[in-house]
Amino acid sequence: MLLKVEGLRKTYSRGEQEVEALKGVTLEIGRGQFASIMGPSGSGKSTLLHLLGGLDRPSAGAVLLDGQRLDEYSDDELSAFRRRKLGFIFQFFNLIPTLSAAENVALPRLLDGEPMAKILSKATELLDRMGLKTRMNHRPDQLSGGEMQRVAIARALVTDPVLILADEPTGNLDSATGNGVLELLERLCREQGQTIVMVTHDLAAATYGTRLIRLRDGHVESDGPPPVKSSH
Repeated sequence: MLLKVEGLRKTYSRGEQEVEALKGVTLEIGRGQFASIMGPSGSGKSTLLHLLGGLDRPSAGAVLLDGQRLDEYSDDELSAFRRRKLGFIFQFFNLIPTLSAAENVALPRLLDGEPMAKILSKATELLDRMGLKTRMNHRPDQLSGGEMQRVAIARALVTDPVLILADEPTGNLDSATGNGVLELLERLCREQGQTIVMVTHDLAAATYGTRLIRLRDGHVESDGPPPVKSSH
């Protein structure tokens, strides 16, 4: 089992009020699964994704990734773990505007101290796989939204992560471009066994995955196969 979540709770303080975003979530995600997380606003889905990625720490319970409890890491160890083991894809791409597509893809490994000369062939290969071979030297402001998201996917893959976490990856794209991004993620899962956890508000997006987890009020409401993808 790649990912285990045990009794996960998260409480936030808002002034004098305590808000419990997660109320004892327990689940397991195996290698090669493409799990979508859905739920109404305030259900805890973004909180869960942040805890899975070590971007926040739980109030109680544990996240185990590849057998490692994330809460046992120091902040520096957790930061290194994120860089080396996880790939992140965000709604707003989070590309560095002054860097080229290739430099943005290489960034996680550059931050780990590797020289660009060593990483460039991997970055080039990934951009080629994303259909962006001719856009390698373009900055984000010279790319379309779909191209920027494909650069972000290549960046998420550059460290050969055990897990990709995607937060509304199509939320800032038109439907046709978004479908192209989802097809790419589906292919990564099906052909390369990549494990993906995606938060989405769009049921049509969830049909690209292999599993649908619904949250409500900080609990897992349901967990099973997604609806069948429409042929239209």
